[in-house]
Amino acid sequence: MVRPVSFRMNEQTAVNNYFQEDPHLKNTVINQRAQEEFDQFVKVLREHGVNVIVVEDTLERDTPDSIFPNNWVSFHENGTVCIYPMFAQNRRKERREDILDLLEEEGFVINEVMDYTVAEEDDIFLEGTGSILMDRVNQKAYCALSERAHEELFIEFCEDFDCFPVIFHANQTVDGKRLPIYHTNVMMALAETFAVICLDSIDDKKERKNVVEHLKMDGREIISITEEQMCHFAGNMLQVIGANDQRYMVMSSQAYKSLTDAQIKAIEKHGPIIHSSLDTIELCGGGSARCMMAEVFLPKA
Repeated sequence: MVRPVSFRMNEQTAVNNYFQEDPHLKNTVINQRAQEEFDQFVKVLREHGVNVIVVEDTLERDTPDSIFPNNWVSFHENGTVCIYPMFAQNRRKERREDILDLLEEEGFVINEVMDYTVAEEDDIFLEGTGSILMDRVNQKAYCALSERAHEELFIEFCEDFDCFPVIFHANQTVDGKRLPIYHTNVMMALAETFAVICLDSIDDKKERKNVVEHLKMDGREIISITEEQMCHFAGNMLQVIGANDQRYMVMSSQAYKSLTDAQIKAIEKHGPIIHSSLDTIELCGGGSARCMMAEVFLPKA
């Protein structure tokens, strides 16, 4: 997780991230509030035994979205690190080799770095585990196509990692129009035994049926959320492992409050929920709890 130093509403991402809003506050106030939310979130995770490695952002880079590291990097069980092409030019500065050095100092093994960033030269983007939801057990990857998730590059990724691609389109209503959702992980969360998904966002019936069939085929319970709940970041969750190998579903307090009692019970059948207030980060950044965590699957030395 990357602690922000210059967090604000990123004007370069707002063009196709319809979750962002201008709070009409000074950037210093926005950043201070984001830091407070970040620190509390890390504290809550650690209290549940989740191993959190915090990296400090640096002022000289001017990276307002550095708090969302999962878009530029992913870590894999075979010791591979993936570096991804980013839509917003100022987000490309978030990519830092020193973070990989830090992970090696922590005892993680990096065998190879796969760098897809040359695709930026052709305006082709694939924003990490924002765009790609990996089912590492069943060797599948889910992707909602958008300006930030290019079909051909996603298929290339799946070939490189021997994954079956599950491709679809997901939309949200913006000013009466159906427009692409910028990241897959805003409308869908994949846990070991269940999935939280906004099926209403998949307008094409065949695509929706295909996604449902893949989830059911792999034995997952499907917990459906509405588009309104999705707009409260109820799709932006991540399952993590805490103390005693306990699985937790992590989300923001806004997401948690948007859920019905039945949905909460359905999730808690599979494990407890952790939530923390991320209101400023969600409002200005258009991302939530899942976006803030780049999970490390690298082997240990």
